[in-house]
Amino acid sequence: MKPTTPYYLIDEKKLLRNLKIIKQVRDLSGAKSVLALKCFSTWSVFPLMRKYMDGTTSSSLPEARLGYEKFGKEVHAYSVGFTRQEIREVSTFADMVIFNSLSQLKRLAPETRGLKLGLRVNPGISHSHFALADPARRYSRLGVTNQTDLMKVASRLSGIMFHFNCENDEFKSFASTLDQIGLKYGPLLKKMEWVSLGGGLSFTKAGYPLHQFCRKLKQFSQEFGVQIYLEPGEAAITGCAELVTTVLDVVHNESDVAILDVSMEAHMLDHLIYRTSPKVNSPGPGRHPVMLAGRSCLAGDVFGQYSLKTRLKPGSIVRLADAAGYTMVKKNWFNGLPMPSICVRRLNGKLETVRRFSYKDYLESLS
Repeated sequence: MKPTTPYYLIDEKKLLRNLKIIKQVRDLSGAKSVLALKCFSTWSVFPLMRKYMDGTTSSSLPEARLGYEKFGKEVHAYSVGFTRQEIREVSTFADMVIFNSLSQLKRLAPETRGLKLGLRVNPGISHSHFALADPARRYSRLGVTNQTDLMKVASRLSGIMFHFNCENDEFKSFASTLDQIGLKYGPLLKKMEWVSLGGGLSFTKAGYPLHQFCRKLKQFSQEFGVQIYLEPGEAAITGCAELVTTVLDVVHNESDVAILDVSMEAHMLDHLIYRTSPKVNSPGPGRHPVMLAGRSCLAGDVFGQYSLKTRLKPGSIVRLADAAGYTMVKKNWFNGLPMPSICVRRLNGKLETVRRFSYKDYLESLS
C-alpha cells in the first residue's frame, strides 16, 4: 500500500551507487570507510551498507551502541566529552576509543581496558563553507593543537583523527591540506598504526577525480605506514532519499506560498540552521514561481523560493531532495507536528514502510 505523506523515502538503488564508489576507493587505495552515524543512522538499510563499509564511527555512547548492535563490524567511539561511566560502557564493545582532548585521554584511558586509543588533532586548517561547521575556528574546542604535547602522549596512542572538511568537493583543496598535514605531523604519524581523515569529503559526487583521490590516499598511507580511515556521512547517502510531502494550502502575499504537511524546523532542520534551501525533485523546474513553506508556527519556516513546472494546489505532491543526511537524525517534535514515516524502496523495487510514528511517540518523548 502506498504510504501517506509525509514520509522520508530512501532508495536502495541510489544508495548502492554511493556504496560501490566507497568500495572502489577501498580497493584502489586501501582506505577503509566507517559510516558517520551523526549524519545518518537509519538502521533499516544497514544490512546493505555493511556489505560495502567497514563499520561505524560515533559522536556519543548511544550512537556507538547503535553501530555495534545494528551495523556490526568495526566500532569507533568518539565524543567531544565522555563521562567516566560512558567510557566504561563503550569500552565493553568498541574497537577503538578516540578522545577529543589530552585531559580526557589522561583521566579516562585507564577505564578503556587496553583498547586501541586515538586522539583528535586540530591541524588549524580546514575546508568549510560555514563558520558554524569550521573545526579550525578561533577558540575551537575540537581536538589537540599543541604538537609538543601530542608527541609526549604518542606512545599511548594507536592512531589519530583529523576531521577538517565540510562539504569539500574540491580535490585540489583536499590534496593541499593533506600535504600540509603530512609535513606538520610526519614524525607523529610515523609512530601511529592508523589515521582517520574524518568525513566531509564529497568523493561520491559525479565528476569527482576518484582515481587521483585514491592515488593520494595510497601515497599518504605508504609514506607514513598507516591504515587510513575515512568517515563518510553525506558521501555515503547523498542523492538517495526524498522527503515526500503534500500541499495543504496555497496562500498569496505578493507571492504564492504553498504550505506543505512538513516543517523545515522539525523535519529538515539542517537547512534552517545553515540558511540553505533543499532542491526539489518533483515537480521539475518551470515557469510557475512559488514559495514552499512549512506548517509550523515559526514565521521563518520556509524551504525557499522556486519556479516549478506545474502550479501547486492543495493535494499536489512535492518531493524534496537529499533528505537523508542530517535530516532524520535531527527531526524533532516542534509544534507536535506529525512525524514523517520512514520508507525504503528496496533493491527489488518493493516499497516498505519501516517506521510510522504516532501520538504515543510524541507523548513519550516528553514527561
